Amino acid sequence: QVHLVESGGGSVQAGGSLTLSCVTSGSPIRGYYTGWFRQAPGREREGVAQIERDGTTTYADSVKGRFTVSKDNAKNTLYLLMNSLKPEDTAMYFCAADTHPLADPRLGWVRNPIYWGQGTQVTVTS
Repeated sequence: QVHLVESGGGSVQAGGSLTLSCVTSGSPIRGYYTGWFRQAPGREREGVAQIERDGTTTYADSVKGRFTVSKDNAKNTLYLLMNSLKPEDTAMYFCAADTHPLADPRLGWVRNPIYWGQGTQVTVTS
């Protein structure tokens, strides 16, 4: 079992930066595939970034070069550094964990990871 709690969301102007954190408890995150998803109003939830157990990262095309996912296994905390934010990045951001990959090169992003946080809102104004 993994319990995840996100923080760090807020309102920022386009071009600005935010860092989201996801503190986990329960089983250590080093044993899981972890990552971030987001959902904007009226849109389906989409995968944003994944960090695998060995630190390998995967990003959605829309955030490559702007977002960086990382984790601190000792603190059981996941991070998402978001730079050069755009209004289209506005969404509720969720961290997630699963015993299987969150993103597959052939199949894309999974729809329902086993564990989810409650989300943190990011709003980017133009």
